[in-house]
Amino acid sequence: MLWKGRDKVETVWRSTIGDLLRRSARRFPDKHALLFEERSWTYRELDEATDRLAGRLSALGLQKGDRVAAYGRNSDAYVLLWLAAGKAGLIHVPVNYALQGEELMYILQQSGSRAVFCDPGLKDGVESLGDRIGIDWIGTLHGSESLDILQWAQEETKAEWTGVELEDTDLVQLLYTSGTTSAPKGAMMTYRALLHEYISCINALDFQPTDTPLHAFPLYHSAQMHVFLMPYLMLGASNRILETPQPEQVLRILNDEGIDSFFAPPTFWISLLNQPGFHLPHLKKGYYGASIMPVQVLKKLQERCPNLGLYNCFGQSEIAPLATVLPPEEHKTRPDSAGRPVLFVEMRVVDEMMEDVSPGEVGEIVYRSPQLCQGYWEKPEETAAAFTGGWFHSGDLARVDEEGYITIVDRKKDVINTGGVLVASREVEEVLYTHPGVKEVAVIAVPDPRWVEAVTAVVVRKEGAVVNAEELITHCRQHLAPFKVPKAVRFVDDLPRNASGKILKRVLRDTFTKKEKEKNKYFSANNEGYLW
Repeated sequence: MLWKGRDKVETVWRSTIGDLLRRSARRFPDKHALLFEERSWTYRELDEATDRLAGRLSALGLQKGDRVAAYGRNSDAYVLLWLAAGKAGLIHVPVNYALQGEELMYILQQSGSRAVFCDPGLKDGVESLGDRIGIDWIGTLHGSESLDILQWAQEETKAEWTGVELEDTDLVQLLYTSGTTSAPKGAMMTYRALLHEYISCINALDFQPTDTPLHAFPLYHSAQMHVFLMPYLMLGASNRILETPQPEQVLRILNDEGIDSFFAPPTFWISLLNQPGFHLPHLKKGYYGASIMPVQVLKKLQERCPNLGLYNCFGQSEIAPLATVLPPEEHKTRPDSAGRPVLFVEMRVVDEMMEDVSPGEVGEIVYRSPQLCQGYWEKPEETAAAFTGGWFHSGDLARVDEEGYITIVDRKKDVINTGGVLVASREVEEVLYTHPGVKEVAVIAVPDPRWVEAVTAVVVRKEGAVVNAEELITHCRQHLAPFKVPKAVRFVDDLPRNASGKILKRVLRDTFTKKEKEKNKYFSANNEGYLW
């Protein structure tokens, strides 16, 4: 029989975002938790400030389960709102600050957010949506005179926050997918899912409370927030936050401020490598993820930073988001692998019948894990499809070897069906990256009357490089089967990507499909390519 008083003392067993912060504050009350620009917060100050904010949010009329959107760049105020929402039982909705108009309205409406707190420069964009979004309160994260998160947090009055009843299984965040292939879906994350993931991160990524991490990439994205910042706050590390990642500034901070832990997507590591005087004397732990790191780039990093331990982090928003890790000691023998599952993740690679594929064969990655989302907000059909067969279907294609190491082949939606034969875009990209004139590349499918989908390479040349389509196609012929060789090469100045560094292949497909329809012809190996 259950103890009669159990329902009154659930906090004895509970573990939420607020509990996590309180524990760190009791262990390290006077240690710096956050540093942003000229402002710093100790763990005690952070805990007390978020108590005040939780009280303020509740005083507005927001109740447990209400959605609160955060729409801004990185700042201490952004972190304060997230922690306070977690204490108040509100469901935090991070929104990409690059979204405007209909894209912004979609997330605010689909989530049913009652309040939005944004950067001052973004407030007009929210207000311009008017009554269509049904928002009760529009406030700022910092720099305003009323309804302002930073101002509330800096008040000297003692917090009058008595708390709210919470359970580990309550929702704490709607983590919208990046929408690189379709409209974003809100993955429903619980306290329990996130805290399991934090422990997986600490274990697999060798985090220590003595580390000094830099957080430069968007905190609205699950990687920077939930793989790096929150686990480090759980440990009690001192965290440096940057508003936006600029290669010159990041390189200076890494060199001048003794930063020893840093995460960036591969595209940014490439930018750092191209900086004059690239040198990282203090950096011990380098993390990458969000997209595939070309093997040639990985080799260059290892050559120029021999004391840097590199970790390949793979996963997706729905699993909070870390699923597998390749640690530094395994990079030399398995440079193209994404590693093995982390502590709380069970993974399989299966065929269409949900049978495990043989080692070396391609299949879809499926998961079971307490880190997983509860489904997609108000999308029951998509939720049911994602969890078919009692496993979460990732949409990622991979090979697995006898020891359980996975090698990512492609996103299921990025595989190209050319003439009835399937081609993994990543394989073609890896070959193109070995050409000395290629800075960046994305391989996509473009509709074609003969091939159904034509393998098309979208290339950014290195500065000063003179290379044409014929040369790149010849290079591919030397390394690939004929059906994998691009039918067309397009040259661009930059590849479109979201703020987390993911290349938006959907945008490229839409752009070049439209151009093909307008021109009604196809590029071939005899073309010089276009500079769009």
